[in-house]
Amino acid sequence: MGVLDSIAGPRDLRGLSDDELTALAAEIRDRLVQACSRVGGHLGPNLGVVELTLAIHRVFESPRDRVVFDTGHQSYVHKMLTGRADAFTGLRTEGGLSGYPSQAESEHDIVENSHASTALSYADGIAKAYAIRGEDRHTVAVIGDGALTGGMAWEALNNIAIAKDSRLVIVVNDNGRSYTPTIGGLATALTALRTNPRYEHVLDVVKRRLNAVKGVGPATYDALHAVKKGLKDALAPQGLFEDLGLKYVGPVDGHDLAAMEQALAQAKRFNGPVIVHAITRKGFGYDAAERHEADQFHSPQPFDIETGEEKVRGRIWTDVFADEIVRIGERRPDVVAMTAAMMHPVGLDDFQRRFPERTIDVGIAEQHAATSAAGLAIGGLHPVVAIYATFLNRAFDQVLMDIALHRCGVTFVLDRAGVTGDDGASHNGMWDMSFLQVVPGLRLAAPRDATRLRELLNEAVEVDDAPTVVRFPKGPPPADIPTHSKAGGADVLVRTGPLDVLVVGVGSMASVAVEVAERLDAQGIGVTVVDPRWVKPVDPAVVELARQHRLVVSVEDNGRVGGCGATLLQTLNDAGVTTPFRLHGVPQEFLGHAKRAAILERIGLTPQAIALGIVEDMTALAEGRVVVDADHVG
Repeated sequence: MGVLDSIAGPRDLRGLSDDELTALAAEIRDRLVQACSRVGGHLGPNLGVVELTLAIHRVFESPRDRVVFDTGHQSYVHKMLTGRADAFTGLRTEGGLSGYPSQAESEHDIVENSHASTALSYADGIAKAYAIRGEDRHTVAVIGDGALTGGMAWEALNNIAIAKDSRLVIVVNDNGRSYTPTIGGLATALTALRTNPRYEHVLDVVKRRLNAVKGVGPATYDALHAVKKGLKDALAPQGLFEDLGLKYVGPVDGHDLAAMEQALAQAKRFNGPVIVHAITRKGFGYDAAERHEADQFHSPQPFDIETGEEKVRGRIWTDVFADEIVRIGERRPDVVAMTAAMMHPVGLDDFQRRFPERTIDVGIAEQHAATSAAGLAIGGLHPVVAIYATFLNRAFDQVLMDIALHRCGVTFVLDRAGVTGDDGASHNGMWDMSFLQVVPGLRLAAPRDATRLRELLNEAVEVDDAPTVVRFPKGPPPADIPTHSKAGGADVLVRTGPLDVLVVGVGSMASVAVEVAERLDAQGIGVTVVDPRWVKPVDPAVVELARQHRLVVSVEDNGRVGGCGATLLQTLNDAGVTTPFRLHGVPQEFLGHAKRAAILERIGLTPQAIALGIVEDMTALAEGRVVVDADHVG
């Protein structure tokens, strides 16, 4: 039995010898590589925080002391040290371990955050709560230098700096990367400054004694303090943490367990907010990850342990976008590509190589990206902002008030829209088509296949007086679905039999709608399947099709509340269309991690479930009964 198998919780770490700790670190890395080689996952970040996490759990007493991991994808080691090492065979699988902290899994997981730059705000509130309640507890926030590029982190630091009674230790895991190398001035500002708690005490004593000397005392103290400040800035410019008023310890070798423990113990004794600056290497200890140029195996697909080669995957939606945006860039010198620390994941790396001067990475700062894009549009360019759908949630106000209000021609490309699955609740892009519906003037496209993605992206960048959005799901696109005929700007995909059922298939659900039509046709039910292409605004031709049919069914990979179906229903009501309506979408709940197909089956977004419901509705209509939907009675 290895050392790791004997660890049931953090307390078991404190009696280990140096040799046992070294062996434990090696076993943890082996377990990480084994687990991620089977199912993928955030390997590189966790390989880099093994000793750092060991040190945290040896110095602090979780769960009494609270440990909050920013972004959460550097928490695998924490999971192993809190009694979940054996469960790593089920990492990121349905019913198994989540790829992020999970309150349902352990009392050691306090927040389930996987959107970056939030840990300091959580920790600020937790530490203040303990101070107000008079509880002798510490809070530890672990945040990467990449997450520090997010504005929310600096809002938190601004408040933490004046919370002198907060027993808060901030561990900055500085590996120079988020997904890829950290962008911006912060990347050059994490320089070596070190303060220890004794300094303030000594400075106070000197100040009191010098100020007691009449005439020259105060001036001498001010001069000495100025000299120290000047020397500090000369030796290590931009001591940004100390200049905020925060105590700073570091930099510390994050792979030196003894050094990390000493630094954390020093920070803990201060009993106020302290920064511990740890230097680590992403992918540390696994040669294939360290050599991986793109992102040090930030989140690889399943791979071969011996060679590090990822299993061959087919062409995915992102690849289609990556090719087309380069073509657009070649013919449109005004198109600028922008992302938020995700150049490679969203497929902008080819554009960056071809047009480096027209490619912008703002770091983990979606709000800034949106408003900066507005500025680019005002300046005469057309920015294309590519991010994951779930991360646009963070920039809603900027889309509404900074872009739409000023009628700026900005195109957002939302990767991994809809149900994504393995990464759990925070990464399902199931909110965008709901909150974007309320933005005046915004146009929203949902392509059904690769050809439509190219078409709609080209149409989107031609709009220069309003924001446009093109969204597509995770994984491979389906085979192209041909157009049967046109209805306004929408594509009719199927037209069989009498005008019984109109099925409106939105984006990736168009292929599901076609399969539904096949099942209905076999039952003798006439069906029309339409792909709106642009789902906002609602095409008047779709309204007229709805008027002509006996039943309207909408299907979307988005939340049911306020989404495309709900908007279509409202539009039909406004137009006096009384055709019974059935809405299919994602229930408004946080979905647990599982494969996309498994989730879609569970929530009823499958051809079989939808077709069965339509048959029942058509039977009810034939019998003169009312078709009842949770959101509509027709």
